[in-house]
Amino acid sequence: MSSGLDKGSVVSQLELHQLRKTFGRVVAVDSLDLEIDRGELVSLVGPSGCGKTTTLRMVAGLQEADRGKILLEGRDVTHQPANRRGMGVVFQSYALFPNMTAADNIGYGLVVRHRPPDEIKKKVAALVELIEIGDAADRYPHQLSGGQQQRVALARALAIEPGVLLLDEPLSALDAAVRLTLRLEIRRIQRSLGIATMYITHDQEEALSISDRVAVMRDGRVEQLGTPEEIYTAPANEYVARFVGTSNRLRVKALDGDGRSVEWRGNRIPVVAATPLPAGSDALLVVRPERVRVAAVPADGLPGGFWQGRVVERTFLGSVTRLTITVGDEVLLADLPGEATADVRFGIDDAVAVAFEPGGSRLIPASATPIDLAPE
Repeated sequence: MSSGLDKGSVVSQLELHQLRKTFGRVVAVDSLDLEIDRGELVSLVGPSGCGKTTTLRMVAGLQEADRGKILLEGRDVTHQPANRRGMGVVFQSYALFPNMTAADNIGYGLVVRHRPPDEIKKKVAALVELIEIGDAADRYPHQLSGGQQQRVALARALAIEPGVLLLDEPLSALDAAVRLTLRLEIRRIQRSLGIATMYITHDQEEALSISDRVAVMRDGRVEQLGTPEEIYTAPANEYVARFVGTSNRLRVKALDGDGRSVEWRGNRIPVVAATPLPAGSDALLVVRPERVRVAAVPADGLPGGFWQGRVVERTFLGSVTRLTITVGDEVLLADLPGEATADVRFGIDDAVAVAFEPGGSRLIPASATPIDLAPE
């Protein structure tokens, strides 16, 4: 199990072993294994119904697991009630007490644990500073913005010094600009406290930007677990390639038994294979748009490794311009950085030469079953 952290310097904070949950005949979570180290943020990402929220609710003690174990610092908490697990939970709906100020909401968990008033006051003041809400601490929830309310909900979860922080779609109710700012703040706070965190989201960009590791889920199982870089650049299968980011997915046949090259439209392409594929087997060539090279067609003909295509769509995306290019009956997406489009402005119907960057192609087995990416 790979991680961006040094395994020798951390202790497993949360361990899930063969966790399973069913609702009638529907299997929500199926034999799930996962470890989260102290100080690590792991995101569970996937479409609606993939089992990510059910997993969090079992960890929090809000739903009983049918089978498997949940260990907190090696202690089995599988059948303990939620209030004895010592976990902090933040939901999409902030769930703040409307008759309490922000400061009183933050300190609520300490009050019910009968901590001394001076300790509560000191802890609340520290958290108010940490979440940076200033004078808003004396306001009531209805007087706060959505972003401020979610910061207060986060501080309330942290006040009890939980062993694990569980975040269930904490930003989905906020507008885009606030989401971007707050996810960076959540990461800053989580790192400063060094707390093990499980983060649930359907937004793969959010998961990639905030996580040490990402677990891509489908039908109650983890399809791939790895660093954001691994998930994006080396998808394990077609499902992950389709769900995470934008990609060109081309049907090809493996040429070599070691899966080092394929042929596509008359050109032999060196590739990196996820697993060895027998020669002649069906496979999927995955190429991210930023790994597609686009140039003007030379007057003396196409160089080796290039195909001639035609631009059929041009979309400005800020830092890049995305070209939709037809190559025969295939369609490719190519992202050109801003400085490139300033020099060569390809327009609709322009003929272009396209190629794949060396090392920019990933070969994975073709899926034998249809891939359904249901909207969240």
